[in-house]
Amino acid sequence: MLSFVGKGDRKMEQRRRGIQWFALTVTIVLSFMVQPSFSIYCDEDNCYDLLGVTENANSSEIKKAYYKLSLKHHPDKNPDPESKKLFVKVANAYEILKDEATREQYDYALAHPEEFFYNTARYYHAYYGHKTDTRAVLVGLLLILSSFQYLNQWTRYNQAIDMVKKTPAYKNKLRALELQRTGGVANRKKGNKPMDKNLEEELSKELNLDIKGTEKPSVWELIGIRFILLPYTVGKLLLWYACWFWRYNVKRAPYSWEDASYLTRRSLRVPLDSWISMDELTKEDLIQRRLWEKSNFESYVAEMRKESKRRR
Repeated sequence: MLSFVGKGDRKMEQRRRGIQWFALTVTIVLSFMVQPSFSIYCDEDNCYDLLGVTENANSSEIKKAYYKLSLKHHPDKNPDPESKKLFVKVANAYEILKDEATREQYDYALAHPEEFFYNTARYYHAYYGHKTDTRAVLVGLLLILSSFQYLNQWTRYNQAIDMVKKTPAYKNKLRALELQRTGGVANRKKGNKPMDKNLEEELSKELNLDIKGTEKPSVWELIGIRFILLPYTVGKLLLWYACWFWRYNVKRAPYSWEDASYLTRRSLRVPLDSWISMDELTKEDLIQRRLWEKSNFESYVAEMRKESKRRR
């Protein structure tokens, strides 16, 4: 197992430039997206102006104005293409203003055009919310989030692998593996020459790269998969707690090695990877101290503090 943690100035500069370009792109896109929020209702027109009424008009006046305009611009009565387009706009304006709820939303959008995202969310919720199955929305959202999460994990992992392959420690490990293959016989003339690409790829597959903070992506870690397995995970956790309570609280059985290790690791707040890499003698000594008991833990902390002061 080979562990690397590396940072390069060139890589950092590329990331900084990438962030700047990303911020610039987002700003440009948003500048095109953020238009007056009332335009999502009647495009660039004012719904009241299309019907020829004031904002204080009542429902009867709005209905009367619509029927008057529809008689004039309906495609069956007026074949002019421009009149047909106007009729579509008038009909849309009437659909918005005839309903008290959508009219209230439109009036709010007129009064607060700067609240683009809020007004847009209210608009689409009013027109499409009741037509959309919540379960389908949830499944779609989980799929989108899981896809972005998986792509991001692979991107980070590949970037980390590329950085590791540029470090001297990785190259030395490859050279050592090459010597191991050839039985320890090295060609001095080729000592300073770069390794053949095909051979390097072949040898790199045999190395188990353990990069801190960047694990190889797994579908089991995706949000969607975890959500699907949530009932199983909760059930398994409840069963584990029930077995623990029965074994150690009711039957008063002695802790097994695995459970004592878990209690010790939890008391010391040691990550699982660090605990696994710890030597067995240290683990055994810590477990025998029964650090999950408060008095033993306090004694251990006091002992460690004294040892630290003595070393200073």
